[in-house]
Amino acid sequence: MELSRRRMREKVIERFDYLRTCALARELCLLVRTHRAVLDPEDVKRMCTFIAGLCKEAGCEEPSNLCLKAAEAALRDEEEHLKLCAQSCQLCGESRRPKPSREQRAYVA
Repeated sequence: MELSRRRMREKVIERFDYLRTCALARELCLLVRTHRAVLDPEDVKRMCTFIAGLCKEAGCEEPSNLCLKAAEAALRDEEEHLKLCAQSCQLCGESRRPKPSREQRAYVA
């Protein structure tokens, strides 16, 4: 019983960390991209810099670096910003993460 509790605890902690970094970064990125028309370039830079920090914390160095470059590009060239942002999203672990299967879900009473 203790072993299954420990495994479940590890999975919950892993899921929490994933949601705190990757899922939050992806959701914030979508929000910025969807509403960029009403945001100032300085807003976009600030938000993208924050998102890059979340990616870095999750261990996703390349998407983080691209997001930082996109943040800087937001001040000078919108087309370059969008290109770098799209590249970062393609490399994002969130977009490649498989959905949990039925066997991976656990019932806890």
